[in-house]
Amino acid sequence: MADDRPPRGFPAAEFESRLARAQALMDAQGLDALLLTTEPDIRWFTGFLTQFWLSPTRPWFLVVPATGKPVAVIPGIGSEAMGRTWIEDIRTWSSPHPGDDGLTLLADALREAAGEGGAVGLQMGPETHLRMPLRDLERLRAALPGLSWEDASGVMRRLRQVKSKAEIAKIAEACRIACDAFDRLPEIAGAGMTEVEVFRAFKIACLQAGADDVDYLVGGAGPGGYGDIISPPSERRLQAGDVLILDVGLVFDGYYCDFDRNFSVGPPSDPVKRAYEAVWLATEAGLAAARAGVTCADLFRAMNAVTAPLADPSAGGAVGRLGHGLGMVLTEFPSIADWDDTVLEPGYVMTLEPGMATAPGKMMVHEENVAITQEAPRLLTRRADREIPVLSTS
Repeated sequence: MADDRPPRGFPAAEFESRLARAQALMDAQGLDALLLTTEPDIRWFTGFLTQFWLSPTRPWFLVVPATGKPVAVIPGIGSEAMGRTWIEDIRTWSSPHPGDDGLTLLADALREAAGEGGAVGLQMGPETHLRMPLRDLERLRAALPGLSWEDASGVMRRLRQVKSKAEIAKIAEACRIACDAFDRLPEIAGAGMTEVEVFRAFKIACLQAGADDVDYLVGGAGPGGYGDIISPPSERRLQAGDVLILDVGLVFDGYYCDFDRNFSVGPPSDPVKRAYEAVWLATEAGLAAARAGVTCADLFRAMNAVTAPLADPSAGGAVGRLGHGLGMVLTEFPSIADWDDTVLEPGYVMTLEPGMATAPGKMMVHEENVAITQEAPRLLTRRADREIPVLSTS
């Protein structure tokens, strides 16, 4: 295990810088407060890291005022953990309490931050959700009749898209851990094993390599290729001629990697070799195009220009994009798609994920993770071999 892995957590200066950026954007949009309800947004401002979010029972709130530090309005069970962050104003209640699950405390905090006639920002756009009962939101708005409610999706998207060096270091560490585990796959997987056994062995390898958790692991296998890469593993046994893909999103200190690797069970056929080389070369095109100032649509077209002429036109189907943002969430905005005109900036972390249909019910997908810089992108994953790796048949 590497001795130079990044430290866990962030210094207070990191959060102070984030808050300053946020309040500048709030000022530009005329927002007097932000109301945040989801785990990544609250963690981005506070450093509050816990798996307790897996329980849907309790709501959690953070109010970011136009000036001053954020105010946490949270269930009492989280007070000690939040108290270890840089947040000082922590208001708690005994939750769950369906009659008033923090609404009175939250209304008071918003009234203090925004006044009687201010504007509160709440995320309302694509790739966002509200982690509180809709009925409670209606009750909250009724309790604050003088406030206006504005869409703050652009503010939060802008803030979280541009990663700090410390954030990128954590993503890079997650990538290193997964690469180490992938390097071990030929030792721990081969013909005769079920997909379930392969997935389990790979998860164990990820944990042994230093992952905090393996939240996401999907893939598939089949003769000459695979047609489904989002389902759980089956009891089907790998056999000679199969192509196996594993797509992993493991976590280090709250930050994800997200990339895949392909393997041939026994020597690959010529069609498999050609398909693998096509997506590998498409990724090369993506690496050459991924520069600050380029749009996501430009990046999509650079990769698609390699794969589209080689794809099987009779196969049909499309995933709609060839990559996405990456960070505290497995998939973040923006999308590498022909409709996304988002301009890449230094600090963005992106997946490059070209894929192509090779036959009806068969595809080949390849993925790497990169950080955008002023010049060439920084490859966070170790670049996959140009030739598909081979798993043993004995």
